[in-house]
Amino acid sequence: MNQFKTLMMLAVMTALFMGVGLLLGGRTGMILAFVVAAGMNLFTYWNADKIVLRMHSAREVDARTAPEFYAIVQRLAQQAGLPMPKVYIVDSPHPNAFATGRNPQNAAVAATSGLLQILTPDEVAGVMAHELAHVRNRDTLIMTMTATIAGAISMLASYGYFFRGNDRSAGIAGLAAVFLAPFAAMIVQMAISRTREFGADRGGAEISGNPRALATALDKLANGAARIHNPVVDRNPATAQLYIVPALFGRARSLFSTHPPTGDRIAELEKMAAVIDVGGPGGSVGSSARRGGSALDPLGPGR
Repeated sequence: MNQFKTLMMLAVMTALFMGVGLLLGGRTGMILAFVVAAGMNLFTYWNADKIVLRMHSAREVDARTAPEFYAIVQRLAQQAGLPMPKVYIVDSPHPNAFATGRNPQNAAVAATSGLLQILTPDEVAGVMAHELAHVRNRDTLIMTMTATIAGAISMLASYGYFFRGNDRSAGIAGLAAVFLAPFAAMIVQMAISRTREFGADRGGAEISGNPRALATALDKLANGAARIHNPVVDRNPATAQLYIVPALFGRARSLFSTHPPTGDRIAELEKMAAVIDVGGPGGSVGSSARRGGSALDPLGPGR
């Protein structure tokens, strides 16, 4: 299903580029737009993960530079039966995490330094298990390509201004500026199912064996992300669907949001915890999120 969605999204983007090219430059503009769209499709398929990581200025870490964090991901990947992904840290106070890559063999997982500072090791494991569940479910290709393609659609109007040659094309570019952002949001909403987060939560709880730790992590992250802006998402709202918790504010949140309510996700994880009796009886997520444990050092030794 994700492969079909990816193909449909590429076809829609190509048609959109050709339509804008026709309006701005006639038949020649349409042909040029087709060539650009075809090249962008191929480039995005092979490089979308690198684009996303570069957007976030993510730095790759290993067993030497971030031993605790890397060891957690390594253990979880083995438990999930997945190849070891590349591991990244994004130096940002915004607490969040995401996975990217076109398949499990070319996957990467990333967490912000803000996340590593506020979560306990068990909670970090729950979050990274959630991201590895996305990798195992093969969600990452459609998520990553949606982020890059929808962002490209949002920028089409700006490109139109550079190539306008008369008042008519300038007017078209102005109209595009009004309509393309909602169109990009529609692409995101069509491509990304809100149920995929529930699936990744279930998968993450199974991989880590600790649904309550993931639930308390979601509680902390949702509260933290609601207070701290994410500059990458502010520039490109389509990237918000990559993250484990919402990272959008204002009108963009209503347009681009693809996450179910965090409270509903926590409730489902609490049900799982009750069934398998992980973490012991009693205590709500809100209170358990404030109990015990120390956060990881996001900078690693010697930093």
